[in-house]
Amino acid sequence: MNIDADDFTLLGLPRTFALERAQLDAAWKSLQARVHPDRFAAEGAASQRVAMQWAVRVNEAHQRLKDPLKRAAYLCELAGVPVNAENNTAMPGAFLMQQMQWREALEEAGSAADVEALQGDVLADRKARIARVTQLLDGTPPADAASAAQEVRALMFIDRLLEEVDSRLEQYEDL
Repeated sequence: MNIDADDFTLLGLPRTFALERAQLDAAWKSLQARVHPDRFAAEGAASQRVAMQWAVRVNEAHQRLKDPLKRAAYLCELAGVPVNAENNTAMPGAFLMQQMQWREALEEAGSAADVEALQGDVLADRKARIARVTQLLDGTPPADAASAAQEVRALMFIDRLLEEVDSRLEQYEDL
């Protein structure tokens, strides 16, 4: 085992976007059982510190790979195309228009049913984009990390909007 290996290699998983959650969790549990600091309690403080570093690294890999957006961004980065969502907010005009329409619809929503309808539309778009990311990263022809990175940035916008939608729905529940 190499602590500097990429997350997929570390966990013994294929380097693909479409991961089965059960397979990911099983790989994580198996590796975590091997490196957990409690297993090294009798071997002294130095061994426990090393085991703790391993346990932290394994947990970080699991956290990154279990989240679809983090996993997609990580695959893009491994392919040499970092998402850079903090610095690269350039999006196609059509997507920006869609964002504006969704935000206006949320602002103008007069009932929980209106917000739920918007939520359904946004979730459908999100599902389609996740499918596109899967195709871009795992499909043939070879991976298109640049296009996948753009989709990941769009999905980050969508997830923020969905948080706002959820917050608005909670306001209706409190009434």
